[in-house]
Amino acid sequence: MSPPVFLAERGLLSGASAGSTVALDGEEGRHGVAALRLAPGEPVEVVDGAGRRVSGEVAEVGRGRFTIAVTSVSDEERPQPRITVVQALAKGDRGESAVEMLTECGVDRIVPWGAHRSVAVWRGERADKGLRRWRAVARAAAKQSRRSYLPDIAGLHSSPAVADLLSQARLALVLHEAAAARLAQVEPPTGGETVLVVGPEGGIDDGELELFQAAGGLAVRLGGTVLRTSTAGVAAASVVMSRCGRWD
Repeated sequence: MSPPVFLAERGLLSGASAGSTVALDGEEGRHGVAALRLAPGEPVEVVDGAGRRVSGEVAEVGRGRFTIAVTSVSDEERPQPRITVVQALAKGDRGESAVEMLTECGVDRIVPWGAHRSVAVWRGERADKGLRRWRAVARAAAKQSRRSYLPDIAGLHSSPAVADLLSQARLALVLHEAAAARLAQVEPPTGGETVLVVGPEGGIDDGELELFQAAGGLAVRLGGTVLRTSTAGVAAASVVMSRCGRWD
């Protein structure tokens, strides 16, 4: 069984080296002590969300805190190409489900999008709360999937802002059930950034599709069935990951 992974605050691991110690307290410390019941000698890993991974063994356990004796430190390169998924806001917890699965899949950036047909609306305090929730879900999913890099959860984007993202991408894809092209026919690049746009429950409207295509977006469909907004992005990202070299 793989050792548990903990997420350290930025800077905590900057001076870590084999033979040194790292202490975790706060939320991560309480989780290790109270939930996982760590004991001295157990193997653990700690990441900083920016590529650094520390491996070691639990040296001491205290109240809501434990110390790790470091055995190795590695700095992992950021995976290429960069994969961004623009996820339309969805009703209920479907947006959070999408964030969880996209993080586990390995995407680098998730962009919340207030589409014309989105049932959910983020305004004011609700926007702040929604963004905090997406980031918390991504953080937990990154630990579960043993990622060394946290995905970037961007602020809420309008349709024109999404079009700007598409115009700057190496490959820009818009998932649409009526598209003539299939995603399986597209050869993804091995560098730069690929951006995938996932619409809301009601789909991408004609005006949005025209805007995205004018910005360089290619409308594609996954297959003969229509997926939920919470699963379409991870299905599409999986196809791209498997074909661009990310999953080699």
